Amino acid sequence: MAIEMKVPAVGESITEVTVATWNKKEGDVVKLDEVLCELESDKATFELPAEAEGVLHIVAKEGDVLPIGAVICTIEVVGAQAAAPAPVVVVADSPASAPVAAAPAAPVAESKVLEVKVPPVGESITEVTVSVWNKKSGDTVALDEVLCELESDKATFELPAESAGVLQIVAESGAVVPIGGVLATITVGADSSTVVAPASTAVAPATTHQPTESYAAGHPSPAAAKILDEKGIAASQVPGTGVGGRITKDDAQNAQPAAAAPAAPAPAASAVATATIASDARGSRREKMSSLRKTVARRLVAVKNETAMLTTFNEVDMKPVMDLRSKYKDKFKEKHGVGLGFMSFFTKAVCVALKEFPSVNAKIDGDEMVFHDFCDISIAVSAPKGLVVPVIRNAENLSLAGIESEVVRLAVKARDNKLSLEEMTGGTFTITNGGVFGSMMSTPIINAPQVAILGMHNIVERPVVVDGQIVIRPMMYLALSYDHRIIDGRESVSFLVRVKQLLEDPARLLLDI
Repeated sequence: MAIEMKVPAVGESITEVTVATWNKKEGDVVKLDEVLCELESDKATFELPAEAEGVLHIVAKEGDVLPIGAVICTIEVVGAQAAAPAPVVVVADSPASAPVAAAPAAPVAESKVLEVKVPPVGESITEVTVSVWNKKSGDTVALDEVLCELESDKATFELPAESAGVLQIVAESGAVVPIGGVLATITVGADSSTVVAPASTAVAPATTHQPTESYAAGHPSPAAAKILDEKGIAASQVPGTGVGGRITKDDAQNAQPAAAAPAAPAPAASAVATATIASDARGSRREKMSSLRKTVARRLVAVKNETAMLTTFNEVDMKPVMDLRSKYKDKFKEKHGVGLGFMSFFTKAVCVALKEFPSVNAKIDGDEMVFHDFCDISIAVSAPKGLVVPVIRNAENLSLAGIESEVVRLAVKARDNKLSLEEMTGGTFTITNGGVFGSMMSTPIINAPQVAILGMHNIVERPVVVDGQIVIRPMMYLALSYDHRIIDGRESVSFLVRVKQLLEDPARLLLDI
């Protein structure tokens, strides 16, 4: 069996590395965790340890520049078939053990091990996070059975089994794995007893002659060792969750110095005082940011730094729309099966205004401006795992009922974390509604590579002047954030005024005027 060694993910901003020096030659026999080569990024140099014992076959030469996830070399595990009986022969005390060693060889020879790898999920996605495993190591899985859930910076998706067999997990929950990285293996042509029994046979007698831990147990990876040195924590104090008990980078980052040790020799009176202080202490907790949360944060900061973002405001009298909804909402739901909400009116008004002001519906690509003759409207939705922005395709061609149906469908999928990448990419303009949470006014941040976003807010009854009379009307503030590099002030203000006109006189939407 050949194991592919790939360029590991070494940092969010690092997309490629250079092969600096090979410590081994083509055809050399290498051991588990033996350093194969040194890789250089634009920020650091790090070592690549062997993931298994076997014969090395070099794919990338010294000086080659490789992207994250690319294959550096392969390791041919020549002793894979002999591995199961080997421990029995070593610890046997009598020749009677010989037939036992040969017994498991037959099923192992007939079985085949498939590697379950991270599939490509989008051009801009280089890594995923293992969210949760639905199966455990040693479980028998069926073809197409869902093994785990993976999180990217844009979506959560399920990973089905490529074949029936026995599962062995490689990447545990919470691990960040590059595209093409190995998540697990499936032993095809074997059941639980075939895979587990030889392992237990080998381990049982070995306990009296040799340690059960692998070579990697308690040994930190190069990145983990550096972090532990900086924290001043000994590797012996950190439990390893990696393959064979190896201490991973995440283990090192989560490790905390032992603060309770000095309290051990203290007298009983001190222990009582400590307990009293602990009961009054203020607690705190740490949570690792999800891939989605980290990407949203990175993108929002990039937009603020890379665009000339500006926001213009206006207010709209919502009484005409609210009167129309009150009059027809029951008949509308009876006929179309969905409620008549505000989002359909805003989406239709935005589509009309975008056709009149095409620069608001454009994007910047290098030194060029790309104008769209269609309206793919992104709707910002607060999902359980963070903010997502599904897209209503060709919204300009949809009726109010069609828009409401799409809003409901996408909102349900967002709530259940079932949105696909295709449903969240390619929008040309975004609408966000902070009013549902009570927001009075805000300056929404552009959803790059788009150049504008419309913010809806809370509807509040306020005194306004209509035809020279002070009346009470339901008013809403609207905010349009836009990229001043492509949208001028005149266009942004005129766009927002046009949306205001259409909402304050909904008949314009029907008459297209």
